Amino acid sequence: MTNKKGLLIVLSGPSGCGKGTMVKELLKRGDCAVSVSATTRSPRVGEENDVDYHFLTEDQFSKLIEEDAFLEHAGYVGHRYGTLKKEVETLRSEGKHVILEIEVQGAFQIREKCPEAVLIFTVPPTIDELRRRLHKRGTESDEVIEERISRAKAELPLARKYDYIILNDALEDAVADFGNVLRAEQLRPEFLEDKIGEMEQC
Repeated sequence: MTNKKGLLIVLSGPSGCGKGTMVKELLKRGDCAVSVSATTRSPRVGEENDVDYHFLTEDQFSKLIEEDAFLEHAGYVGHRYGTLKKEVETLRSEGKHVILEIEVQGAFQIREKCPEAVLIFTVPPTIDELRRRLHKRGTESDEVIEERISRAKAELPLARKYDYIILNDALEDAVADFGNVLRAEQLRPEFLEDKIGEMEQC
């Protein structure tokens, strides 16, 4: 019998490069799940509390930090985001591959606390295309968009520290590449340790 504990996958990349759309497609596989992140930012139109994010006040967020309830937490464009330990542990124990859609700062915190985590960085085909996608969303001012572009340019060199880089030009290709990463990781010896141990005892 193989190890039933699911993989921990960290997905990072510039805002607007399609991470959320990729994750929605991956959830259709049935073996993947997302941990709902906590944030201090306000909900966008259509977002639901405890579904898209756990929307918290600054005081609530600070209290959870004091209680060591986060697997990681970071600040981004004036707001704070965090991943709750309990949610991740529960999903992985159920055999789900947990996808954490988080920023670079949080990703490296995850790597320190969970060395087995698989880090994937997704990039747009060009910076101009990234800018076009951000404008198309229509949720932010030109000033905020340019701030996100600057942040993206600063983060791109850090992609080299990730395990994999996925180019999100055509969505179906990016999703297929993500699936290939999952399959490859499940073929690692540590993931099949229980199976190897069983055969050794025969």
